[in-house]
Amino acid sequence: MSRRVNVIGVGMTKFTKPGDPAGQDYHEMGATAAKLALQDAAVEYSEIEQAWTGYVYGDSCSGMRALYEVGQTGIPIFNVNSNCSTGSSALFAARQAVASGAVEVALVLGFEKMEKGALQAKWGDRVPSLGKHLETQLRLQQFTAAPPAAQMFGGAGVEYQNKYGIADDVFGRIAVKARKHANVNPYALFGDLLTLEQVMASPHQHGPLTRFQCCPPTCGAGATVLCSDEFARKKGIVNPVYIAGQALETDQPSSFKDSMMDMVGYGMAQRAAASVYEQAGIGAEDIDVVELHDCFTANELISYESLGLTPEGTAEKFILEENNTYGGNVVVNPSGGLLSKGHPLGATGLAQCTELVWQLRGQAEKRQVEGAKVALQHNVGIGGACIVTMYRKD
Repeated sequence: MSRRVNVIGVGMTKFTKPGDPAGQDYHEMGATAAKLALQDAAVEYSEIEQAWTGYVYGDSCSGMRALYEVGQTGIPIFNVNSNCSTGSSALFAARQAVASGAVEVALVLGFEKMEKGALQAKWGDRVPSLGKHLETQLRLQQFTAAPPAAQMFGGAGVEYQNKYGIADDVFGRIAVKARKHANVNPYALFGDLLTLEQVMASPHQHGPLTRFQCCPPTCGAGATVLCSDEFARKKGIVNPVYIAGQALETDQPSSFKDSMMDMVGYGMAQRAAASVYEQAGIGAEDIDVVELHDCFTANELISYESLGLTPEGTAEKFILEENNTYGGNVVVNPSGGLLSKGHPLGATGLAQCTELVWQLRGQAEKRQVEGAKVALQHNVGIGGACIVTMYRKD
């Protein structure tokens, strides 16, 4: 890290189901989120020096198309695609631009218009970008009729169970918590409460996972405005939320050896978190609130340990003692997370950022974590990249 980078504006749309008549097209939702972030920052689009846009399912230059609804000022606009970690990858790039002194203020936008049903490959005439991951999965476990992503993360759950002997319903408790948190989040897609019995009775997917333990395809957008200290002073912004540490990790050979947990990002998250704690000079024990990548309950469970929120092998105790929610050690996914808030791939990282900024400002309303000063964000995309970001407010 060089210059400090502040988060002075955030905004997001309410997430919707694919095909929902109330939903917007990608350029409309993208423009809506960008305008909300600019309004929150009290910054005009004409002041923005660079924009970084993220989406997975869309034509080339979709980022330009969305931002042309906001303004056409001729600035550099970059398009980013890193699967589920797309939004945070765009955030990482924009943060580097501000930290390096290349620009004083940048806009980051993520959006996604998804289709109904499980994620499917779009290209049949070339080697898939997840080829090495699929080869590893085939070597370590049998393919089933379940959606491919559920097989990957469900397999990681099975590996954890084989190591530590925990029951299936331990994973299910995470989904119950997610719905409870989402119940008071007006931006969440699924706010209805679920019992553990309902979670476990929903259709089985793979390993310990049932349907209610899998995130839904979602449409939506999120955005943030980043700036230097100098720009913040010029705008009269006092004591903003700032990025205290950030790391982006990609796969190492261990991802393709003998562990489904490593294949879905356990090692990447562990390395990224260690780097962020070193940059910030504080550890996991100091974190008040976390938005982590709960695309499946299995990934939330293993991420408790990869991020250092609880020692390895203790996730079951962490869950049963409710140390992952209000009144516990740390509040995890107060938004409802990907499981209940929704997971529009390109927007997810920016929606996480938005929630955490609201938490640190004390603007999270009924889901507010009392006295929150330190927040951690974790966003992973198979293929693969993992970004961990720490936010602070003094």
